[in-house]
Amino acid sequence: MKKWIKNFLRLILFLFVTNALYGLSAWLLPKITVNKNRNLDNTDIEIFILSNGVHTDIVLPIKNELKDWSLDVPFEDTKGKNTDHRYLAFGWGDKGFYLETPTWADLKFRTAFKAAFALSNSAMHTTFYKKIKLGEDCKSIKVKKEEYLKLVEFIENSFEKDSLHRAIPIKTDANYGLNDAFYEAKGKYSLLHTCNTWSNNALKESGLKACLWTPFDKGIFEKYN
Repeated sequence: MKKWIKNFLRLILFLFVTNALYGLSAWLLPKITVNKNRNLDNTDIEIFILSNGVHTDIVLPIKNELKDWSLDVPFEDTKGKNTDHRYLAFGWGDKGFYLETPTWADLKFRTAFKAAFALSNSAMHTTFYKKIKLGEDCKSIKVKKEEYLKLVEFIENSFEKDSLHRAIPIKTDANYGLNDAFYEAKGKYSLLHTCNTWSNNALKESGLKACLWTPFDKGIFEKYN
């Protein structure tokens, strides 16, 4: 019995220390800015970061001289099939969360557990927009061509591809509206690599201002206030 109690206390201590370290890292590391002193010359391409209060999307023009996203993410993959939109948002995340949890009330312990410990697959959620409204939940970022191309490459490499190197649509009725679609994605969601970590990494690897690491959207948006 004493051995059982000792092991139980060790488990409680381990969980306490782990949670404390995670909380400290989630508070401290977002405050450290990378690419803080980037050169702002020739930043003539506008992109956006968009948040729903929890999850960050990266929003790009559907088409410019550098990239036509409608070839990778066709309008036909959405329910509305509308072709008059100008922007496309990308959000990487846990597949179970995306497809099985339309609201927080629908969240199941199994889904949350698998997501927290990288036990399920990931998905890319794409959403077409006619226009973008700036505000506390949406910030504009001006980027250079070389930064934009790095960002495009990062996002392209986050999609799972078929044998013909095409994005793989997920056939589902879990769409959020008429203008979004889901695709198979690479990587595993976890407490250490969340949807916001993915967005932050996309900015960071493109040479744009970002957090050293963050699991939340707040740290990213603080860089662009």
